[in-house]
Amino acid sequence: MTPVEVVLLVFVVATALATALLRDVLASIIAFAAYSLGVAVVWLLLRAPDVGLTEAAVGAGVTTVLFLLTIAKTVRPPGDELFVDVNLPALGVSGLLVAALATTLTALPPVGSASTPVATSRVTNYYLENAYPETGVENAVTAVLAAYRGFDTLGEAVVVFAALVGLLVVLDREVLA
Repeated sequence: MTPVEVVLLVFVVATALATALLRDVLASIIAFAAYSLGVAVVWLLLRAPDVGLTEAAVGAGVTTVLFLLTIAKTVRPPGDELFVDVNLPALGVSGLLVAALATTLTALPPVGSASTPVATSRVTNYYLENAYPETGVENAVTAVLAAYRGFDTLGEAVVVFAALVGLLVVLDREVLA
């Protein structure tokens, strides 16, 4: 791992913990927005810009605005505590789950390695060899997203569009109220 990846991983884990443990709802929403932006950058580093863009738009953008509108309509609970009380059994179960999942990390190939099953797959080779002749698109990733996986990409676009429409409906209702 590069130093940038380590810092990003620490940032994502820290903001996830802050989101779960902060008692102040506004601070928790801000931590969630930072977490979502961190995850979007992770997707960019993993060379999945379409997923990163969706995460940034829906996770950090639309969801954060909806959360902020929600707390604007609610009352803050009394108390001066910054963090909530931790449920130790739940924390223990979560820790065990994370530890179990972490044991599988060594089985993953390095990101970008030429010897991964995906890179040596006959399907990957087919896309790389036939993307331009079959679609006329010079970029193989764009050809796969727009032509071969067009319905999946359309579904992602519908999700982003639906989130935007939902946000506009809520904001319009807020302006009229």
